[in-house]
Amino acid sequence: MLSNKPAENTDSVSASSHRVYVQVAKEIATKILTGELKQGEKLPCEHDLKSKFGISRTSLRECNKLLEAKGLISSKPKVGTSVEVRQQWHFLDPQLLDWIKDADNVQRFLTQFLGLRKAIEPEACSIAARSASIEHRKALSISFQNMKQAAACHDYAAWTINDHQFHKTIFLATGNPFYIPFANILESLFKTFIDESSTGGRFCLEEHEAIYDAIMMGDAFRARTSSQLLLNDHNQKLALVTPSAVTL
Repeated sequence: MLSNKPAENTDSVSASSHRVYVQVAKEIATKILTGELKQGEKLPCEHDLKSKFGISRTSLRECNKLLEAKGLISSKPKVGTSVEVRQQWHFLDPQLLDWIKDADNVQRFLTQFLGLRKAIEPEACSIAARSASIEHRKALSISFQNMKQAAACHDYAAWTINDHQFHKTIFLATGNPFYIPFANILESLFKTFIDESSTGGRFCLEEHEAIYDAIMMGDAFRARTSSQLLLNDHNQKLALVTPSAVTL
């Protein structure tokens, strides 16, 4: 539950350039995402929330609207505001993905995201091998060459940027309107996954090279199997999080 800490002033809540209600929404969302506020649990009354965060009634209502838009809470007349069940959470919402990155149990969400990648990305690589345009192949080549250089220099920052661009280009190269959103909507979580799985580990350059070569040669089967090998790579840090530790 939300703690009964003394009321915080507006300046402490708005530590960034974001509006106050966005910062409050993020704090409440984090408590929901980490399970501190449980599914079905009622939020404190409006008066208590205003006092805790030191915000106006208008700001609090904007905060609730933002959380409702992401499926995290729901409000009912004469009942109050409660945390929604996980099935209602809009996990593909870019702002919610950004909040997930700062949650204490981020690896649980990233492991679930890895499961999504395993289901979708190998087929995207296969389609890209058949459908990639000259422009997409050029973009993929630039990203991969930059990744090779980053790996040689042990430059994790450069690797992260170009690895993200590499995978994003693959989704774009499918030309499939249902794959393309994964290159845009999931941008934030793709970057987080790559950050978490590369820093402190190895670069998996050979696996990426196999995907790159297959797409460049138009070998759809090899592109798919090479992607599966990359995503099953036990050297990725996220592989250390076992499926049994993940709750849906």
